[in-house]
Amino acid sequence: MPKLKTRRAAAKRFRRSGSGKIMRRKAFKNHLLDHKGQDRKRKLSKMTTVHETDVPNVELMMPYL
Repeated sequence: MPKLKTRRAAAKRFRRSGSGKIMRRKAFKNHLLDHKGQDRKRKLSKMTTVHETDVPNVELMMPYL
């Protein structure tokens, strides 16, 4: 059986948590930050889990995650 390739774009965006869930960054933290409040920006800085409907797609992109 040949080795499977990992999609490099996905490898830069997703990580596996200690409990085995797939983690991702939150959106809307790149620019236009002047009008966003500190609380909102702090919450956007944290990692969150990938939705359960998207997990199979991420696992296909990263077979050895």
